Amino acid sequence: MLSENPEQYRDAAVAGIRKLLGVAPGQPVPVEQVECVKMGTTVATNALLERKGERTLLVTTRGFRDGLRIAYQNRPRLFDRNVMLPEMLYESVVEADERHAGGV
Repeated sequence: MLSENPEQYRDAAVAGIRKLLGVAPGQPVPVEQVECVKMGTTVATNALLERKGERTLLVTTRGFRDGLRIAYQNRPRLFDRNVMLPEMLYESVVEADERHAGGV
């Protein structure tokens, strides 16, 4: 089942549930038979890899704006002087003040 196939169905998750439960189109889905729904697709992954998705903002705790950029520093060639870092998936960063111990 494709995650997008508007000629066949509006929503892939609902279409998948109907198919698994044997529920005909237009009939109500018996919600008591569904505990949870988890769905993974390549649509979001491809959008990130191709940089075709929405502009993204990273919100992080103040002082950690470079956390994802720094990462673990595990590089196969640790002593290279010209390190090529991958382009980050977010466009900009906002640092947020966190709550302090003892209340607001």
